[in-house]
Amino acid sequence: MIFLELAKRRHSVRKYSEQSVERAKIARFVESARFAPSACNSQPWEFIVVDEPDLKNAVAKAAFGKVVSFNKFTLEAPVMVAIVCGRSKAFARIGGAVKRKDYGLIDIGIAAEHFCLAAAEDGIGTCMLGWFNERKVKRLLKVGSDKRVMLLITVGYAADDAAKKKTRKKLSEILRYNVS
Repeated sequence: MIFLELAKRRHSVRKYSEQSVERAKIARFVESARFAPSACNSQPWEFIVVDEPDLKNAVAKAAFGKVVSFNKFTLEAPVMVAIVCGRSKAFARIGGAVKRKDYGLIDIGIAAEHFCLAAAEDGIGTCMLGWFNERKVKRLLKVGSDKRVMLLITVGYAADDAAKKKTRKKLSEILRYNVS
């Protein structure tokens, strides 16, 4: 597939069919994420795949509440993946402190997008979630206190196979060359 077409095809899916996703496919998506670049090759990520229905629903419920219900669609997804961030290498942590940038968070974002693009290439929908009760998810997934759950990704076959029309700024609005 031509990369630009894949990038255009990948979108946040919020309505899933009941069809399960094969573990071999999910392993391939994680394998794609494993090859993402990271600061000082720290590879600070760990992927926890949740496909057991009761646990998956408990994790999904940690992504919404009575007041904030916009992530309720997570209950429809047959799989959720938690991306856990561990400690980066010392040099990356020092550089991050000097530059006031969280390289671990950047690394997680790159790996997450590799995962989602690999899924899109296979016709599997995803949606990255940053809004969830991290404390509850960590408890459910037995994540140690020295690590953070940075993202949840819903994974499944989209109920509606049609790609959503993306509204994006014009290239001329975001692209600049050699401007001082």
